[in-house]
Amino acid sequence: MKYQIPAVLSALLLAVGVGYWAGKAKIGAGDTATVAATAGTAAASGAASGAIAPRKLLYYRNPMGLPDTSPVPKKDSMGMDYIAVYEGEDDAGAAPGEVKISIEKVQKLGVRTEPAALRELARQVRAAGRVEIDERRLHAVAPKFEGWVERLHVSVTGQPVGKGQPLFEVYSPELVSAQREYVVAAKGVATLKDASAEMQASMRQLADASLARLRNWDISEEQIKALAAGGEAKRTLSFRSPVAGVVLEKKAVAGMRFMPGESLYQIADVSSVWVLADVFERDIGLVKAGQKVRVGINAYPGKEFTGTIAYIYPTLKAETRTVPVRIELANPGGLLKPAMYASVELAVGGSEKVVTVPVSAVIDSGTRQIVLLQKAAGRFEPREVKLGARSDEYAEVREGVAAGDSVVVAANFLIDAESNLKAALGGFTAPAPAAAKTVSHQATGTLDSIDAKSGSVTVTHGPVPSLKWPGMTMDFVLANPSLVEKTKPGSAISIEFVERKPGEWVITKLDARAK
Repeated sequence: MKYQIPAVLSALLLAVGVGYWAGKAKIGAGDTATVAATAGTAAASGAASGAIAPRKLLYYRNPMGLPDTSPVPKKDSMGMDYIAVYEGEDDAGAAPGEVKISIEKVQKLGVRTEPAALRELARQVRAAGRVEIDERRLHAVAPKFEGWVERLHVSVTGQPVGKGQPLFEVYSPELVSAQREYVVAAKGVATLKDASAEMQASMRQLADASLARLRNWDISEEQIKALAAGGEAKRTLSFRSPVAGVVLEKKAVAGMRFMPGESLYQIADVSSVWVLADVFERDIGLVKAGQKVRVGINAYPGKEFTGTIAYIYPTLKAETRTVPVRIELANPGGLLKPAMYASVELAVGGSEKVVTVPVSAVIDSGTRQIVLLQKAAGRFEPREVKLGARSDEYAEVREGVAAGDSVVVAANFLIDAESNLKAALGGFTAPAPAAAKTVSHQATGTLDSIDAKSGSVTVTHGPVPSLKWPGMTMDFVLANPSLVEKTKPGSAISIEFVERKPGEWVITKLDARAK
């Protein structure tokens, strides 16, 4: 058995050797080329699956957006690192007015777009309000004669009363005298049936005058009929409620004396109430009389009341910039109490579809509104628009954008900042058109003084041919305070400067030179 294992090993080695010799004999010149090509393909595949070649660094830009670049890393006056700009992140290839941003940066900024679309622009106008008594439903009970309160039938404030319900009884000598006059006149008319027509007319006039006097004192028809039927003047008479409602105020006290016109009761009909809502000035143009509104009351969560706008007040509260709006609504069961807090919602907006964009897509500078359109991947165009009505989520675009245009709705401020930065850099680096004046100017002179606080210098320079300036002394703004770090006042310098805005000249390059 111990001799069988070496024999097996020998046989295996012999087979491997024979196979190797046979394979080697079959490989020709063509097969060698195939192997080489396969190896090259494998190498290329390995390169493709490996790390991406590093991007080409173009320059470093100022982190605050100032028109200053550097070929090497540096810091600004506040100690912030300049930002590296790589190939593909500049505006090369972008159309005039467009800004190009790398796809990688677009993803980092979180840019999100949405197409402009036709929508029915509806919005909710919301306002805070309070329940008030309808002023037209307030009634004061004030006797028109002098007298005394003999007895109270309604003795507490807040008590509900029905129309015609007795409120109190009064005694008045004038009232007793007027009753007697009426009784006498009424009996006289009955007695003089057979008298002459002239006497009957006179007695009838006297009876009518007495009756009118009682009616003018608000004596009810029921009491007058009882007086005529009984034939006797009553010592006291009852005053009744003119409407069904709630007693808001009671001044009457048993035994008190009252004078003509003194208000003893104030009664309000609360079957219908007002809600006075304070609508903000910006929304008042959307509110019209006759519109239906939804009213919510804190005391009844989940319950909704429906009212109608009856009146828009002509005055504005300067301290809150709101306009009062009166809303009328029914008050079934008397649930709505005066001074209750109310929240009002009014749906406004037309049924016609208009071009709209999300509100977040609009960049409002105060003087104009801008929307960023996505022209292609990584390319954006700022577009000035004219806006119309707004809802809570969308704004109507009357000019500048068409339905279907893709607008930026997220990170648009960051793209706008990038666009402004690139426009500033392009102004310093791009060649000026032949018909335009030279953008960058050069001059030589002397550095007179440095104002580090304002970031400006005073320079006495020689003539500037590009601007047709003679030599003079003037102030310049430094694009970066580091421009004068190694230069002292009195040094001879050569400068390069531009006009950033009318009357503001900015030095972008400053070098010391030999005197």
